[in-house]
Amino acid sequence: MKEELIALTKKMVSISSVNGSSGEKEIGEFLESYFREIPYFKEHPEYVIVQKLKKDALERRNVFVLLRGEKDENKRTILFHGHTDTVGVEDFGDLSKYAFDCDTLAKKLGEITLPEEVKKDLESGDYLFGRGACDMKSGDAVFMVLIKHLSQKIKEFSGNILLSLNPVEENLHTGIIEGIEVIKNLKETYDLDYVLAINNDYVCPMYQDDPNRYIYTGVGGKMLPCFYVRGRETHVGQCFEGLDAAEIASKIGDKISLNPELSDGYKGEYSLPPTILKLKDLKPWYNVQTIKEALVYFNYFVHNAEAANIIEKLQTKATEAVEETIANYNSRYKKFCELSGNTYSEILSDCKVMTYEKLYELAVETCKEDVDKILEKLTKEEVDKGTDKREIPIPLIRELLSLANIYEPVVVLYFAAPYCPHNTLQDEDQRIIDQLVKITKEVEEEEGETVKICRFFPSLSDSSYLTIDDSEESIEKLKNNFPEMDALYPLPFKEMKELKMKAVNFGVYGKDAHKWTERLYVPYSFEVLPKLLQKALREFL
Repeated sequence: MKEELIALTKKMVSISSVNGSSGEKEIGEFLESYFREIPYFKEHPEYVIVQKLKKDALERRNVFVLLRGEKDENKRTILFHGHTDTVGVEDFGDLSKYAFDCDTLAKKLGEITLPEEVKKDLESGDYLFGRGACDMKSGDAVFMVLIKHLSQKIKEFSGNILLSLNPVEENLHTGIIEGIEVIKNLKETYDLDYVLAINNDYVCPMYQDDPNRYIYTGVGGKMLPCFYVRGRETHVGQCFEGLDAAEIASKIGDKISLNPELSDGYKGEYSLPPTILKLKDLKPWYNVQTIKEALVYFNYFVHNAEAANIIEKLQTKATEAVEETIANYNSRYKKFCELSGNTYSEILSDCKVMTYEKLYELAVETCKEDVDKILEKLTKEEVDKGTDKREIPIPLIRELLSLANIYEPVVVLYFAAPYCPHNTLQDEDQRIIDQLVKITKEVEEEEGETVKICRFFPSLSDSSYLTIDDSEESIEKLKNNFPEMDALYPLPFKEMKELKMKAVNFGVYGKDAHKWTERLYVPYSFEVLPKLLQKALREFL
């Protein structure tokens, strides 16, 4: 399969399916045509299912294919799934025009100065460079070619494979979320018993000179905690009379970003700490007024923590940030007074830190109107304007502060899209873990690779939506602090709970995903991984 996999990956990379572009539709059309040319699917056209995303201006679509073994009656089914979109190519700079052409890009890279490790990998001939080569069109290609070859021996095959290829993974995961409906319907239509879901998203070294390949028996969750900060504006000529919202937001960032105290641990594995994704003031134009409003939000990985526990930690850090900012104001004002000969008096700046849930409760207590209708109307207006989903809650918070008669400085913690649930195999799934150990040991002995099994895939993944380990209390707490979640990021929590699919990640192997040096290690990805997947099919079906 190796040469076939290389050719298919290069073809798929050549289709620029950057998230949010028309290429996401194009890659879906290519996938459909690929399968419809296979004799098995010509004979069974109903097993190629195309699901267009709802109200999607780009006409993106999920592509599903069902392979049904004919050796015997066997309901057991494995779900293969992967995403078809990529991130952009801005990071390639002058090389961006070659980012989707693996062969030309390799030649151009050979003409410039590269980091030593990248240069070594390029010269080895074992790596395929290009946007999406690693993340994750090669992983999709492995599934596609494997299904093509298995379909040629369908009378010898027992069990079923459902392949789900989905767009919109790189930001909102809309593809897999809407795809749950099809996965559920196919289960009922063909009486399928989903025994395992396997994602092929890339795995990579976890530290310098890491010799391991990885299989993950679950995926870390992701929350997007946001802090709206309202300070006290003033003229720069009376700068100490205000309270700069951007300074508070920056201090919140300092307290939270990359702080290992906030890493979530579960059974010996720890998530990466929170990372700032955006920090900005909300001034719409230049003037000599200090900054009244600011926003900062974070990527927050979760392994097992409850929403209430996360909120408590975040509120504590935000409170510390506010207190330190005010103390810094007083310290600097005192030094300025000493310098200028002015009389010093302590700056009194009360700034509360509260959750969106608390602010909503205060507004409902104070306001005689229907608060929910007000928020619903505001949300629709912002959606119609095309406002970023992370920032739609800002005008809602402003309105709630007004309704609650809160005019002093304040920090409001809320959550925004996307929200990715966490899941992993539990103690009752020990048999599955034992089966995974068995096939990895076989591969290690046959191929000389070291395959390590860990609980949590360390990056974001569509696997989050195939099952959900969060408690009902945690989900409710999240929803209460996620402004207009049902409108801005509706999730089929009930269906996800019912699916309860065991989701693992095998993955192609590569380096530098989301970087201009993104590259796929061919020997493992196209020689070892297909064997590993075939062993899994035999073991689980």
